[in-house]
Amino acid sequence: MEDNDFSFQIQERIPDALGRAGTIHTPNGTISTPAFMVVGTYGEVKFLSSKQFHEIGAEGMISNGFHLSKIADEIEQSGGLAKYSAYNCPTITDSGGFQVMSLGSGLGKVVSMDKRDIAREQHKTKSKNRLARVSEDGVYFKKNEDSEEQLFTPEYSMEFQHKIGADIIMAFDELTSIGDNRQYNEQALDRTYRWGIRCLNHHKKLTEERVGKNYQALYGVLQGAHYQDLREKAAKDLGAMDFDGYGLGGAFEKEQLPDILLWCNRILPENKPRHLLGLSKPDDIFVGVENGCDTFDCVAPTREARHGKIYTVDGDINIRNAKFKNDPNPLSEGCQCPTCKSNYTREEIRKLLRDTNGTKTEKQALNDKKIAIELMTVHNVYFIVNLTKEIRQSIIENNFHNFRDKWLKRYYG
Repeated sequence: MEDNDFSFQIQERIPDALGRAGTIHTPNGTISTPAFMVVGTYGEVKFLSSKQFHEIGAEGMISNGFHLSKIADEIEQSGGLAKYSAYNCPTITDSGGFQVMSLGSGLGKVVSMDKRDIAREQHKTKSKNRLARVSEDGVYFKKNEDSEEQLFTPEYSMEFQHKIGADIIMAFDELTSIGDNRQYNEQALDRTYRWGIRCLNHHKKLTEERVGKNYQALYGVLQGAHYQDLREKAAKDLGAMDFDGYGLGGAFEKEQLPDILLWCNRILPENKPRHLLGLSKPDDIFVGVENGCDTFDCVAPTREARHGKIYTVDGDINIRNAKFKNDPNPLSEGCQCPTCKSNYTREEIRKLLRDTNGTKTEKQALNDKKIAIELMTVHNVYFIVNLTKEIRQSIIENNFHNFRDKWLKRYYG
């Protein structure tokens, strides 16, 4: 295999399930799957240095293609996203489709919601005038009501992702919202299929033109909301196309996740990797792995650290709560992350976050808070990265179900 090749091999499978442990080879390194891809929206992970990234065992990063498109030329000149980020690891960029639709509709993230989230998004869909206008050419969108329309096409998505130079890039798809009906989902699915063909054709053209550049794997993205026949149609249509792998996303109730993944992954080519977009809750990861997903991503570990939430083997805690004021315990029992190995306690992290005695200067309080957020970010990202590594080991040892049941029983109490 050449250094610039992309490939995927399966080492072990979960008996009577779609899950597997494997290896994704990219020009910038390998990813041992199942694996969590850390989110670095703008090409770097907030409060996580390159050294820390590798110390916690992270193997890859996913970045926001839409935002990075504005500096694509700069990233290209630096040698591609892996070098630009300084993480020097396998990288993924998304197509920008989600950002275009969320900007245009005013919707928030619409993946695997509970019923309260769904009601909220349905209300938004009905109460807001959409600023995105979908056509066969692509999506015309406005950043606000007073700005001019911009056309975002599948071809443009391929062009800026090629410049950014991620190892894995995503095809442009139409993300529907939870408020869209079946008829619209059917239309969007057909349009995504046609856009997929355009992405493949333009990707091939750009690959041939960019002589001497590393090969970038192109993933097709499956939509279809919660409709079984639409999900299966997407899997059959895109599975027959020359994609290197697949991304699974969309809007649906959390309880529907196992069925949706099963419908798709039992049809998709077994020898190609599958990425579950935007999920990192432990139960979602276990469900994703069992039903055939290989890589995962979500902003939650870093975002929640910035709000004081800490992941522990006994469930999540908010370190700001008063009950942790004099707690001498580590953030999570037995944790081997750099924060816990440095013997930081819950009490110490809380003190860094809060000026409980009112003795800190404003500058000192801000500096302490940044230190605390960094320590918590390192811990939370390690927690999820390490969980996927433990799941991988359980598959190799043919012990997945026992490990899952024991782990989730403790975590959810």
